[in-house]
This record gives sequence, C-alpha cells and structure tokens, in this order.
Amino acid sequence: MKTLNSEWFLTQVPGKPMGRYAHIILLRVTDSYPLFQTDGELNTARVRAGVERGELLTRLTFFKRKQSTPERLTGRELLRRYDFLSSDEANGKDVDKDGLPICDYNVAFCTQCPDCITYGFAIGDRGSEKSKVITDTAYSLTSYDHSHEAFTLNAPYEDGTMTRHGAVTSRISEQDHVRPQVTFPAVITTRDLPQNLFLYVLNNVLRTRRYGAQTTRTGRVHNHVIAVALADGEIFSNLLFTQRLYDAMQEAEALNPPDPVDSQVALETARTLVPDLLHEEGVTVDQLLVGDDLEALLAEMRALSAEEAGIKKLLSDAFEDSRAYHEAWVAKK
Repeated sequence: MKTLNSEWFLTQVPGKPMGRYAHIILLRVTDSYPLFQTDGELNTARVRAGVERGELLTRLTFFKRKQSTPERLTGRELLRRYDFLSSDEANGKDVDKDGLPICDYNVAFCTQCPDCITYGFAIGDRGSEKSKVITDTAYSLTSYDHSHEAFTLNAPYEDGTMTRHGAVTSRISEQDHVRPQVTFPAVITTRDLPQNLFLYVLNNVLRTRRYGAQTTRTGRVHNHVIAVALADGEIFSNLLFTQRLYDAMQEAEALNPPDPVDSQVALETARTLVPDLLHEEGVTVDQLLVGDDLEALLAEMRALSAEEAGIKKLLSDAFEDSRAYHEAWVAKK
C-alpha cells in the first residue's frame, strides 16, 4: 500500500497493548429494508437529538454485534473460498485431509486464522482471545418515526392464496423494517494490528453488503468510508458523531423529514466534521486520510481485491501475521 503510512503499523501483533489505533470512520446507509431487532422488535434508544440541539429524540440502534458479525463472516467466506480454511466441521479434528485448518465458527475455533486473531474467540476452559476490532452501537441520524415502516407479511400456499380446503391460514404477521436511505454514522477501531491484518478488516468492511435478520432476502447496507485515522488512542463515539452530524445537517437545513436524507450531503458534511472531532478528542493523529488521499487508498483496495492474485496475496499475508501471533502467544497458553 502506497497511501498508508506503513512505518506506523507494528510488524507483528504484540502480546500487550501498544496504543496503535487505526480507525475506519464511515456512514452506513441502508439500501433496502433491513431488520435490526431483538425479541421481534426494532432496537431503539431515547437520546439527545444533537449536541447543540438538546431535545430528546428516539433513534433506531444498530447493535455492535449486528455490525461486526456479518463483516467477520465475509472474511471467513473468503478464507474458505481461497483455500486458507477448511469447510469441514470440527468433529474433533484440527485439520482436514488436505491439511487446511478447520475453524468451526462458534463451535471450535482454530485460534490461528486472521478471523480468530482480529475478531477474537472464546473456547470455554481452552482459552480465549480478545477482539482487536472494536465496534459500538450505531444510532440513526433521523428519528425512529421517520426511519421505520411496518409491513404485513404473509406466507401463501403454492397457488398464491391464503386458503386451503376452505380454511384460511393464520400465517399473517406484521413486522417493522428499517427504511431505505437511513444513515448510521459509525467508527470501527482496530488496535495493535499489523498493516496486513488492518487491510483484512478494511476489505471485510468494503465487501459486506447485508446486515441484520433475514439476510438472504433483505438487509442491504452500503458502507461509505469517509476517513481513516491512525492515532495513539480511541476517538469520538458513534453517538457523538451522530449528534454532531445532526446539528450540522440541521444548520444546513438538509434534514426534511419524512423525506430521506440526501446521502451525498451527509457524506460531505461528515467529512468536514471529522478533523474537528479528532482535534477535540486530544489524541495524536499520525495520519488522517480523507478526500483524495482516502480515495487513493480505496482505489488501491479495489485494485487489490478485484483480481484473484491480489486477494489471495492479501489473505496470505494476513494469515502469516495471525499464525505468527498464534505461535508466539496463543499456542503457549
């Protein structure tokens, strides 16, 4: 990578925290009708609308696991696709007949692949590894009232009707969905990752398209990366980011509910906010990629992952770093 400051990254994952934080700052924008729910209802929070505008507002929430899980599953899919991980179930085995590691998600982690080392694992009394990818709950820019829509769902018989032999089926329900073009400002933080593993995480974010429940039918979300910041500490929260963006959008008269937010206006406004928000955090920023510099990085990522040789090289380098950490720190536990 020519754009990133490669010298800032550690050469290997350390055994102790070293204060190397790489932040991916983005706006997640829904492209369809996803479901971010728990116990059958959309998740919401009652918070202040903005920092300057202190009125209360009920916002949709996008829980942290509902963000990170699809992204790590995207990475695992690629590792299997390019023969870095086996597709076999564990069944007491560590490798398959071809010698590939068997990493059975939430059943028997291999503890050595890029997914295990970056996103963490827990294997009961056999040990655990803390995630080096930090996500937090994201909040919708607009209110719950203008960000969701209720649909009546049914399951008809094959002839297209809801009746059979004169009896009407009871398979009818109502479900709230998140509307398209709802914006969730978010920050993904990686800690103490070498450049190869950071690029592995960034690639997962750029490739993941579906979030929430029923991902085979709904859940399209577009991740718009607006900045990458290399710093010596954690930065602003998702909630503060959302509130400050809300204030700026209101001042520009760019929020006109129930009309959807203009994504391009939100992106441009968010880009102008990031340097000020970082300055207020009091952290030392070694490199901030925005605008043309960020686009150059994303272009490098697209070129790398657009060809089989490039994506295999990315995964191979990431696997080399994760396996080195496994041998140094995990295998000895």
